[in-house]
Amino acid sequence: MRPASRRGPAVLLVLAATALAGLDAVIVRHLGGAVPPMVIAFFRALFGLAVVLPWIVARVDLRASPYRGLHVARAGLKQASLVALFLAFTHAPLADATAMTFTTPIFLTLGAWAFLGERIGRPRMVALLAGFLGILVILRPGGAGFDPWLLCALAGALLTAVIQVILRGMTGRDTPDRLVAWNLLAMAPLGLIGALPFWVTPTPAQLGLLALQGILGALNMTLITRAFSLAEASFLAPFDFLRLPLVAFLAFVFFHEVAPPATWAGAGVIILAVVLANSRGQRE
Repeated sequence: MRPASRRGPAVLLVLAATALAGLDAVIVRHLGGAVPPMVIAFFRALFGLAVVLPWIVARVDLRASPYRGLHVARAGLKQASLVALFLAFTHAPLADATAMTFTTPIFLTLGAWAFLGERIGRPRMVALLAGFLGILVILRPGGAGFDPWLLCALAGALLTAVIQVILRGMTGRDTPDRLVAWNLLAMAPLGLIGALPFWVTPTPAQLGLLALQGILGALNMTLITRAFSLAEASFLAPFDFLRLPLVAFLAFVFFHEVAPPATWAGAGVIILAVVLANSRGQRE
């Protein structure tokens, strides 16, 4: 148990990271009509790597990692998850797409049960099933309000959960610094390979936004890493849900989008399901 006095600074760091994530979504929506998501993902990785490269060179022993091939596979999954989310942020309402990302803990719990042998009791399973009900409330399949682009956000959340399951198996033999460094180093070349078939040369203004996005992404990662070193993940995780009202506000200000009641109702069910599943998980 970490000291309670460190929880306050940790919360502030998470809230700052949440704000950066909201700005990231706005930048993607602004760029999405002119710059393909694969190209956005490449430049995000490139500029993010440029920000942290001095730290990698100075502090990280890359050769000591026992998972070089797995690092590349994980980076490929990360790149795929970003592209899926960028497609959703570009074409779907931002608040709905953001609410879909909250399903990652649901998929993570199921993945840990299926592949890592973690136990799921009946109450926890009921909470997870309620989370899928929340997904259906937002998606409205078969109805006039169904937006297929939201399936991309759901795919991004699923891929993120797969990455986290892989990370749980890697943390026992590798350090957090090497995990972060290898991920950034592998994502840039993989991103370039994926971007070439869709290549569009950004304008100077677009390139500036892409650079800003890369910096925000690197800073977001730093803030989250530091916050989790100060307080428990279970304590900090619920603060990420504040990303939804922030993104909804930014979407209204910049794009005149108004989140419908179904978005808030479905997101509320998903959030409640995640909180209950996590609380039950700590007791089992």
